[in-house]
Amino acid sequence: MCQYMSTDGKASDWHQMHLGHLALSGASIVCTEATAVLPEGRITPGDLGLWDDATEEALKPVLATIRRYSKVATVAQLAHAGRKASSHLPWHGAELIPVSEGGWVPHAPSAVPWKDGEPAPLALDAAGLDHVREAFASSARRAARLGFDGIEVHAAHGYLLHEFLSPLANHRTDAYGGSLANRMRFPIEVFEAVRAAFPSDKPVGMRVSATDWTEGGWDVEHTIALAKELKARHIDWIDVSSGGISPRQKIPVGPGYQVPLAHAVKEATGVNTWAVGLITEARQAEQIIADGKADFIALARAMLYDPRWAWHAAAELGATVDAPPSYWRSAPRQHSAIFRNASNSAR
Repeated sequence: MCQYMSTDGKASDWHQMHLGHLALSGASIVCTEATAVLPEGRITPGDLGLWDDATEEALKPVLATIRRYSKVATVAQLAHAGRKASSHLPWHGAELIPVSEGGWVPHAPSAVPWKDGEPAPLALDAAGLDHVREAFASSARRAARLGFDGIEVHAAHGYLLHEFLSPLANHRTDAYGGSLANRMRFPIEVFEAVRAAFPSDKPVGMRVSATDWTEGGWDVEHTIALAKELKARHIDWIDVSSGGISPRQKIPVGPGYQVPLAHAVKEATGVNTWAVGLITEARQAEQIIADGKADFIALARAMLYDPRWAWHAAAELGATVDAPPSYWRSAPRQHSAIFRNASNSAR
């Protein structure tokens, strides 16, 4: 989840503490927050970035600390905010920041604002598309140099690549708009560019919004069509979320409400899927996997609230997790077996 704790895109002491903390959580993978591939692709001025030598250098000590103390896999989530860029921090209202107050002009597929009353974004021309595509590839190369184990391309939640997919945001009349195939073209090109720029023996996935929850918008059948195209290009997973393209969305929020979307994609395509969204309990998560509805469970808010969620899940389900030796004596006696390779001897 976005932390909004960067300056000029650079990781800070907060990221060292935050991601290092999660690296000791017992999770199998730690995925960064949406990491902007361009300065103008940030949601807010506080977003993490990976677009130049300075932002790359700032992430080095974070990755080094994780590697020193944890075997967790690390994934860089690369993103461009599109027309949702140049926004105030969420706790300051999340409204667009005018250029006159230090903001910048957002870019999008079409000059269509996210909501009524906002200024229109600047529609990307051919040169702009080339610039964004190469920015994703460049960030992927930087992620490889940093030693990330995988990349997730962010094409969800109303950000740039999702905007290309959804007819609610994409009103183009060229090869990147109109038909489903045309609207999928740029996100697929970005995936191909990232895949080509990242080591072939490391995985690349994509996060999608499987439905806009809005009449006339992107839906799960469109998502399945996209997943089939990405499968043909050897995608390693689809992280299935939803919403974000329009303030008119009507989301039926409830426990595991997005799991059927992940299941639909998995069942129709066979692509590995990550299930997300109000998955908060260990047995709930275990059942999703046991029933074959998804291949991975991704947690955000639940794990920020309970950073030892995986430890507690292991205790409840009779499983084990990796933890540093310094923590082996922390578990209650009845749950001491949850730590792999832990010794019961202590002075």
